[in-house]
Amino acid sequence: MKRKELTIYLQRIFENHNLSRKHSKISAKYLVKAELIEAKSHGVARLKMYCDRIKKGLINPKPKIKIKKLSTSIFHINADNSIGFVAADLGIQYAIKSAKKNGIGLVAIKKSGHYGLSSFYAEQAVKKKLVVFCFTNAPPALAPHGAKKSLFGTNPICFGAPTGKVPFLFDTSVSIINRGKIRRADKLGLKIPFGVALNKKGKITTNAKQALLGTQIPIAGYKGSGLAWMVDILSGVLTGSSHGGKTKDPFDNFSGPQNVGHLFITINPSFFSGNNFIKEMQENIRLVKKLPKAKGFSSIMYPGERKNKIYKKNLNKDISIPSKILKEMKDLNVIK
Repeated sequence: MKRKELTIYLQRIFENHNLSRKHSKISAKYLVKAELIEAKSHGVARLKMYCDRIKKGLINPKPKIKIKKLSTSIFHINADNSIGFVAADLGIQYAIKSAKKNGIGLVAIKKSGHYGLSSFYAEQAVKKKLVVFCFTNAPPALAPHGAKKSLFGTNPICFGAPTGKVPFLFDTSVSIINRGKIRRADKLGLKIPFGVALNKKGKITTNAKQALLGTQIPIAGYKGSGLAWMVDILSGVLTGSSHGGKTKDPFDNFSGPQNVGHLFITINPSFFSGNNFIKEMQENIRLVKKLPKAKGFSSIMYPGERKNKIYKKNLNKDISIPSKILKEMKDLNVIK
């Protein structure tokens, strides 16, 4: 399916689920972009989940979003259980405007939901020549270091910086792989890589369903656990959102809204170094890239380069959608 065709199709599905045209456009755009960068765990595989939660009243299709200005640079947004794409898209715009004018922007968001990939929002700030941090919490998937039960989410950390060329965008979950990949593997009957998750008995499994019932393995052992805890504090405790294992799983827990929290921090580097930041960034990258290459490497790439190449390669190609997901899309499209 072509990019534009898929975007229109998804937009119509969201509109059929009572999202406004504007909110449907935003949501469709981000799902399609995930497909284009081959982050399929965050693409159309999640469409049914969003629509199911709208139908059950757990995502508010007509939110009354409230924006509270706490200072010239700080805003607190109550998203009124909107779809996460919409809340985050609004939040990053406020953070960008504040940093452009005041040097820094901080936007905390509560009562939101899953918002796709953090890099979607970081990229918007970087295109405005800003440095950016994005944090968001997630449902229990990781056991804290020393514990036997999952409590922290895979809680992604994202950092972006302008380079004058391809943006530097580092976006990673604190688990070895993100939970969306395991969800998609379970949906399509695929195996997951060895060594990324444990089953309920604490043994390594390549079975996606068993992994979802067990726990995922954090990056770098106790360090990954600490990072997950940090994000839980920043996007949960600080924003006034769910935390400490209380964020609801959007696929399995329909007892109420997720109340996910997001935190965006934008910094205008020109306040520190005028126009020299881009020049120094390019020198920083040059110094890394000129290092001797390890065996098997023809080049050293910085975060964001590979995804940018994938995006450009796929921009005008057909987007391949598995038959099972295509059927879900067709079923969702008949709802009026």
